Amino acid sequence: MLNFVICDDNPSVLDRLSKMLESIFINNNIDAGIGLKSTTASDVINYLGDHKVDVLILDINLKSEISGCDIANIVRKKNKDVYLIFTTGHLEYALMAYKYKTFDYLPKPIVDEKLEETILRLVDDVKNTPAKFIRLNNNKTIINQDEVNYIKKDGMKLVFCTNTRTYETYSSFNKIESCLPENFVRCHKSYIVNVKKISDIDSSKNTILFSHNNYCSIGAKYKNKILEVLKNGNYTNNLERTNYGE
Repeated sequence: MLNFVICDDNPSVLDRLSKMLESIFINNNIDAGIGLKSTTASDVINYLGDHKVDVLILDINLKSEISGCDIANIVRKKNKDVYLIFTTGHLEYALMAYKYKTFDYLPKPIVDEKLEETILRLVDDVKNTPAKFIRLNNNKTIINQDEVNYIKKDGMKLVFCTNTRTYETYSSFNKIESCLPENFVRCHKSYIVNVKKISDIDSSKNTILFSHNNYCSIGAKYKNKILEVLKNGNYTNNLERTNYGE
């Protein structure tokens, strides 16, 4: 699911924008939600420190010591992939916004059609970005790959497990592996793990541990390989992901 964050110092504008977005998500069957809407820059900065954000919609002039551009500058130093959309009633700020690799600029008052056009174009861009997102159910469900701890085979389904929820789709490992980056590796006949999300390994119990008490199993014939991958950090050469069958 795409996680949106909105910041505008005007509460009524903020509420209207959030309702417009939610309506666009519903009407276009977009798997997205608003993780935070706030009138203060500090709330946004704190949220960004603890959560994965995909789209950030910022008012440039927040009438505080920290502007929308200041937030964008902080974000860009840590995350070059987040989509930035600026809003403002001051046209002279437009050129300032684009220096932060801005996806779009929306003049106020924001028009429903223009916002919808921007969001649909953003979703199309997401669908055409192979390394950042995993697309399921004929592109109806979009998962940020950085949120996935592991993928589990459950009969005819694959279950994508994150810290907050699970996603199910009818597919197989053979089909999905071509869509995955190299840090997703086979650790069990029924599991593919995101190596970057591993917090620890319990070798005595053959268990891989993640944050939020999530875990999955290591198969005996995969154990040496997965440990070698973690030791050397060479995903491609040290783990042959597709040679073990389903």
